[in-house]
Amino acid sequence: MSLLSVDNIAAFYGPSQALFDVSLTIGAGETLAVMGRNGMGKSTTVKTICRLLPTAKGRLLFDNRDLTTLPAHKAAQLGLGLVPEGRRCFTNLTVAENLIAAARKGHWDMARVATLFPRLAERRDQRAASLSGGEQQMLAIGRALMTNPRLLILDEATEGLAPIVRQEIWAAVKQLKAETGLAILIIDKSLRELRQVADHAMIIERGRTVWAGDMIGLSEDLTERYLGV
Repeated sequence: MSLLSVDNIAAFYGPSQALFDVSLTIGAGETLAVMGRNGMGKSTTVKTICRLLPTAKGRLLFDNRDLTTLPAHKAAQLGLGLVPEGRRCFTNLTVAENLIAAARKGHWDMARVATLFPRLAERRDQRAASLSGGEQQMLAIGRALMTNPRLLILDEATEGLAPIVRQEIWAAVKQLKAETGLAILIIDKSLRELRQVADHAMIIERGRTVWAGDMIGLSEDLTERYLGV
C-alpha cells in the first residue's frame, strides 16, 4: 500500500499553470527519485505535496489521509519532513537551536543526528550563519529528521556543494535508506548516485509526468531524451 499517493494534480502560479496531471506513489521504506531538467516542475511538485502551493485539481493522500485541504503545518504533523531547496536554515540561531526548533518526539534526537553528521555536534553552539554551505545542508537535513517524519523530501540536497561534501550527503542518504524505515523522495541531478539509492523514478517534463517506473528501467534513451542538455 502506498504511503504517499499523488493523483493527477494541477497547480498554478497566479494565472500560469505549472503542473498538469502529475502523478506519483511512494510506499513505506521506498526511495523515489523525481527527475527532470531545470524548470520542469520538480520543486513545484514538492511544494504542492507539502501544501506550500494549492492544488487546482487532483488528489493527495498520505497514509490514506487527504492532504488536499490541509495547511502546511498540519501536513508536516502527519509526517512530511522537507529539506527545501536552498537549505533555509535559521541563520541567527545556533545549530542546536535550529535542530530543536521543530523537534517532535521519536527516534530522531540530537544524539542520533550528531551520529549521522558529526560536524553538527562539533558546531553545536555556532550560529548557522557561520557554517559552510555543506554544513548548512547537513543542518537542514538534521532539522527535518528531528521532526521524526515518515517521508523525508530532499529538494536538490547536493546542489552547489563541493565534491567531498556531496559524498558525505550521499553517504548519509544511503545510511538512512539502509538503516531506517523512512520513505524518501529525492530531487537531484546526480544520476549515478540516484541509481545507487532509488528504488523507483519518475521524470517530469513541462509540468507533466512523462515516465515512471523502477530505477533499473531508466534507460540511456530516456535519460538522453528527458535529462540530457
